[in-house]
Amino acid sequence: MQEMNTKERRLQVICNIVRNEIIRSQDDLSKSLYNKGFDVTQATLSRDIKQLRIIKKHDANGSYVYTLPETVSAAGETVVSKPLRIEFSGSLAVVKTRPGYAMGIASDIDAHTLDEILGTIAGDDTILIIPREHYSREQVTAALAPFINRAMPAKFL
Repeated sequence: MQEMNTKERRLQVICNIVRNEIIRSQDDLSKSLYNKGFDVTQATLSRDIKQLRIIKKHDANGSYVYTLPETVSAAGETVVSKPLRIEFSGSLAVVKTRPGYAMGIASDIDAHTLDEILGTIAGDDTILIIPREHYSREQVTAALAPFINRAMPAKFL
């Protein structure tokens, strides 16, 4: 069996921390990682959080806590409980995401300045896609496919 590299071990530890501790900030996560032998910069931690698609959600008390996507199959592999999906109304498109993911995905779409997309507006779990004129629904869907089909690496969950 191949041994995990340092980054893989760190990502696994981050997942365990987020699952088993109340983490309200990057500082909380950084301290917990440090106590487990990982001294990382804020920039590295931010990249790890993004890679693992960790989001902040309201807890029972109305405070924000870090959480991982909620679904893991019986085999221990990550599955997406609500796959991202796209629907059209006239020329506009709406992408439904998991709660907390819409802004990040919309930002990725906007950052790639796709020819087919004029812009996006995001809420918590919904993205309004404004396509450019003269592009078909099929062309818009194809342009969005890399963003809609992107999933978190299962090996870290």
